[in-house]
Amino acid sequence: MEKFTVIQGGGEKRDLHQTMLALGQNARAAARRLALAPQQRKNTALIVAAGLLRTSTRDLIDANARDMEAAAKAGASKANLDRLMLNEERVESMAKGLEKIAALPDPVGKVLATYERPNGLKIERVATPLGVIGVIYESRPNVTADAGALCLKAGNAAILRGGSDSFNSSAMIHACLAEGLKTAGLPEAAISRVPTRDRAAVGEMLKGLDGNIDVIVPRGGKSLVARVQEEARVPVFAHLEGVVHVYVEAAADLEKAKAIVMNSKMRRTGVCGAAETLLVDRAVEKTHLAPLVKMLLDAGCEVRGDANAGGVDTRVKRANEEDWRTEYLDAIISVKVVSGLEEAIDHIESYGSHHTDCIITENARAAERFLAEVDSAIVVHNASTQFADGGEFGFGGEIGIATGRMHARGPVGLEQLCSFNYRVHGTGQTRK
Repeated sequence: MEKFTVIQGGGEKRDLHQTMLALGQNARAAARRLALAPQQRKNTALIVAAGLLRTSTRDLIDANARDMEAAAKAGASKANLDRLMLNEERVESMAKGLEKIAALPDPVGKVLATYERPNGLKIERVATPLGVIGVIYESRPNVTADAGALCLKAGNAAILRGGSDSFNSSAMIHACLAEGLKTAGLPEAAISRVPTRDRAAVGEMLKGLDGNIDVIVPRGGKSLVARVQEEARVPVFAHLEGVVHVYVEAAADLEKAKAIVMNSKMRRTGVCGAAETLLVDRAVEKTHLAPLVKMLLDAGCEVRGDANAGGVDTRVKRANEEDWRTEYLDAIISVKVVSGLEEAIDHIESYGSHHTDCIITENARAAERFLAEVDSAIVVHNASTQFADGGEFGFGGEIGIATGRMHARGPVGLEQLCSFNYRVHGTGQTRK
């Protein structure tokens, strides 16, 4: 499994190149079969894999412990260790995720539209798989299960390249998926795993594996996503950062705001849907600002605020310009007082990353304007930003969140992993 960990001589480099090309060729062949695979076979593969995850829980946690120990020794941050960690609850969540995806309607072959032309031609727009999807991710071993399952259910082959820090965990999860495919009579290459920690494998995938990868999905830190977006020779579904805002508008209910802000920031600080900036309307500065700031401070969250926020508690640190555009992924939040809805929207558009942004208000008109004008993949009214998740959207899971404007935006689930073609039915028509 570790044959390619050191690339020095030309021979080893060529071996890696040939191995990656073979992965691409096998995935392409598997994709052709998956495009026609009956729904029941795909579902069987997922259900069997879910059962294997449960029976392998102890071994999986042991493998994860080796990854955790190595990551800690390498100086991984608290947030990265949290993403990497598996326990019984998280393994069970993975298994349930596979079962939820199996229970979803098969998107392949769904008729998206149908119409008839004046000349009698009947035209259908029908959902089809994208083909072969390369997924490059860091830390989170559960992505192995989520991405593999979603690609499979949407009729796509997947090539998974997990991070070196989750190498042992991902290998065991992939083995469960491969056994599920085998049991269902589907090609094991339908969900392939890059069998090396070597970073050169990422470069091979970004080149497209000789035309055998149709789209790349990166899941990881800013440096990984930036590299993928810069170097990829195939389309990319990705978000670079999650600079997420919560705006407490003039008509916000204080108790509702406290619950939403606390959950948005502190439920899990290392996820991309975690709030990073709190904006408070000047109209409720005297009633809402101090309770919200003190609540966060008392919960162990560092607050970096403007002069207004700094005036309510001596524990508040002064924010600088960089804070407004920072994705902390930690128990840190920036706080600013804004003079109304327009300034809040302007701040979000100036400093945000078009990922997820929230307004807390009882004013329906203000909410409607915020949802219409904030150009983010996900905009939220009166709910936690941590619902920015494909599972919470009813997708069964997600392969990632996309902030671009082409094809897929927001959580990338089954429907977003499909393209479509037009099927034209005639009765002998010819064109003049």
